[in-house]
Amino acid sequence: MSALEVKVSAGSSARDFDFIVGNWSIHNRKLKLRLCGCTEWREFDFESKTRMVLSGFGNLDESGNTLRLFDPDTRLWSILGAFPGMTSIDVLKGSFDGLIGTFIGRDIHDGQPVLCQFQWDKSDENAPIWRQALSTDQGETWEWNWEMRFTRIS
Repeated sequence: MSALEVKVSAGSSARDFDFIVGNWSIHNRKLKLRLCGCTEWREFDFESKTRMVLSGFGNLDESGNTLRLFDPDTRLWSILGAFPGMTSIDVLKGSFDGLIGTFIGRDIHDGQPVLCQFQWDKSDENAPIWRQALSTDQGETWEWNWEMRFTRIS
């Protein structure tokens, strides 16, 4: 199996991302430079709101411009993100295996094709953690370069 082939977990469902609906304070820790051996981190905070769409088969992060959609036929989630300065939309696919969700897609970083991985940890649904990694060698190795720690706002 290649790094881009996504395994569907047995319990994958349209309810996997229900935990993310609501208002959040998010602490970010992001490498200043990616894929060059940088060890200097930049930290910043922001707030976000996520709401359900498509009768619960998706959700929309209104601050991060992220749309997550569940396909009931494949039982895979697609995560679509559009960020400032982008000219295309990143698409990652995956599912949750228990409390950990793994999502993989192709991307371009500084003109170089890479694999991108998102990992969601919903062990504490009031304080989930999102992480991002990039790989230049088809998933043999990964550079974890961004982490967001969410805190639910009442």
